[in-house]
Amino acid sequence: MSTLIPSPAERISPELLGIDIGGTAIKLGRFDRQGNLIAELDVPTPQPQMPGAVCQAVVEAVAALDPQRRADRVGIGLPGPTDRAGRIARLAINLPGWRCIPLADWLEPQLERPVVLANDANCALLGEAWRGAAVDGPDTILLTLGTGVGGGVLISGALFTGPDGAGAELGLIGVDPEGPPCPTGNRGSLQQYCSIAALAQLSPLDPAELSQRATAGDREALAVWESYGQRLGQGLSSLLYVLSPRLVLIGGGLSAAIDHFLPAVWREVEQRVLPECREELVIRRCALGNGAGRLGAARLALERFG
Repeated sequence: MSTLIPSPAERISPELLGIDIGGTAIKLGRFDRQGNLIAELDVPTPQPQMPGAVCQAVVEAVAALDPQRRADRVGIGLPGPTDRAGRIARLAINLPGWRCIPLADWLEPQLERPVVLANDANCALLGEAWRGAAVDGPDTILLTLGTGVGGGVLISGALFTGPDGAGAELGLIGVDPEGPPCPTGNRGSLQQYCSIAALAQLSPLDPAELSQRATAGDREALAVWESYGQRLGQGLSSLLYVLSPRLVLIGGGLSAAIDHFLPAVWREVEQRVLPECREELVIRRCALGNGAGRLGAARLALERFG
């Protein structure tokens, strides 16, 4: 009796691991090579978020998510720039002790799989371009509004990261030279006005409750989102003049309240940006929510390692 051996086309392709490291949670996903989610896991980010502790948490989470080692390559998104080769976390702006950390070199021997790193907002944009709101789309910028404010730029279908991998840090542009200090040394950066911590300076309510009250017509809550949207629109206006995208995607945890702050964003854009510089512009929420970063990290691994 003969045994049928599957042809190469019939064999199951190795899967991909996408990991999104944030200030409060590490989000992991196991995907097939078409970007379909097979399994997922969220674990708390160690506090404080020191590199060694985060590295160990990633190793343990990968073992829990993929005990049979079905995935053969790993992509990781981080809240800050990496080197162009995707090996070194050059800086994680909102995490302590993260400067020039060779995270890929640390993880590969423990995971026994190749690892590539990228800025988390770039990963989110890759995810949206693969399976989300930017599929086959025009030149696009993405802003992630959460613990910090990140950004990604897609031009002619390719990520723009600059010559050293640190380009397109959109949340660090200045919007007020006399504004509050930023960990980067800048003052009044977009991040200082549009992060979750910045929103807390406008209201003691958490974002979810603030959004619920705005939906119910609470005037104070609506005024908070109006102020928030004004600052976001001011920063976005500068980006539009430089990059001239046709699509702006808003992601991160605060994007859930986009209906409350987007009208103020549009008013600022229409006031500050020449019509010729915003023709056919669309601003909308990311389609993949908080899953965009891990999906994009998996896509990064697929592109890097084949």
